[in-house]
Amino acid sequence: MTDELIEKLLTRNVETLSPEDALATQLASGKRLRVKLGIDPTGPMIHLGHSVILWKLREFQDLGHQIVLIIGDFTARIGDPSDKTGRRPVLTLEQIEANVAQYREQVGKVLDLDKVEFRYNSEWLEKLTFDDIIRLTRLFTVNQMLARRNFADRYKAEQPIGLDELLYPIMQGYDSVAIEADVELGGTDQLFNLGAGRVIQEAFGQAPQSILVCKMLLGTDGKKMSKSSGNTIALGESPTQMFGKIMALDDAIMQEYFVLATDASEEEIGSALAEKNPRDTKLRLAECVVRRYYGEEEAMKAREGFVRTFSEKRGDLLINVSDAITISDTVLTGLEILMASGTVKSRTEAKMVIQQGGLKINGKVVGDPSERIKVSDGMIVQKGKHYFGRIVVENSTV
Repeated sequence: MTDELIEKLLTRNVETLSPEDALATQLASGKRLRVKLGIDPTGPMIHLGHSVILWKLREFQDLGHQIVLIIGDFTARIGDPSDKTGRRPVLTLEQIEANVAQYREQVGKVLDLDKVEFRYNSEWLEKLTFDDIIRLTRLFTVNQMLARRNFADRYKAEQPIGLDELLYPIMQGYDSVAIEADVELGGTDQLFNLGAGRVIQEAFGQAPQSILVCKMLLGTDGKKMSKSSGNTIALGESPTQMFGKIMALDDAIMQEYFVLATDASEEEIGSALAEKNPRDTKLRLAECVVRRYYGEEEAMKAREGFVRTFSEKRGDLLINVSDAITISDTVLTGLEILMASGTVKSRTEAKMVIQQGGLKINGKVVGDPSERIKVSDGMIVQKGKHYFGRIVVENSTV
């Protein structure tokens, strides 16, 4: 059984192992490994894209290895530039602490927190002297930093690149020295940072860590998952919200979600994808995702509620709930919501649609254009018989 778990750990949802055979050798040795993941608490939300790595950590945890979560309270003051096209705003310590509290709660949906070693990188980074920093920078060149795609693009476009941003990979790498990491996990956009840890560990006389890079889960619209795009599914969302957002997925990425966002077997995935109606495949997918975080009972309640609200009356139209209606306020009139959907050309047309009973929100008719409605992420907006959209609240914290 252990051999099967190790094989799964090394292959499922894994993009890169570096060096290729190093981790397999470590796992075969029987040593209890220190497995590192760094998290910069730059926002309060953890979404399904982050969960791919968290579930990989859970596999290490189930094999008895020590998970070390580095809370980047120091590096969060800069922000990881790996996937960024510009500089991040500086966070206050109060903002960082508030985000950390929410991170712990969400991480607890995947990991056994009692067995996780939490460390804050301010413990060691704040103690570095200027001499220490100079010694670390000598291990790298500006050429190496500017060769990274995001820096190269910004440099070519004459966009600013802060010197502090160039130091970020060095700080992340030094984290590995401080906690004596055997393995570090990350996403596909972090390979340079992960490799920096190996270089710095060797300079300090430590055995260089192995690197495991997980595959990337796309957003609900098939593009890179990010809060600013309104295409995320947060771990903190309710079963109903989570179920509804899965039902709004682009059909083309259902298989990817089965593989990366559920623990379904190959047989289960094959059976679900063989369904003739994409709606039925998506129902099974949504059930799998919700079950993973909330259990069988809540998954079935979410499914039954969704089917009762939409399928019995609308049938296959359910698969058209794919438009994101992005708003910035949590209380709006029915008229304002309809205007935000982009399905009407004027306020006059919007009023007419509502007065004729043509607007429903979460299945409820909105008859008064001026009726104020409290809205939240994932609410379903229906105009007429053929348009369905879902609300995305820009300033939502889930």
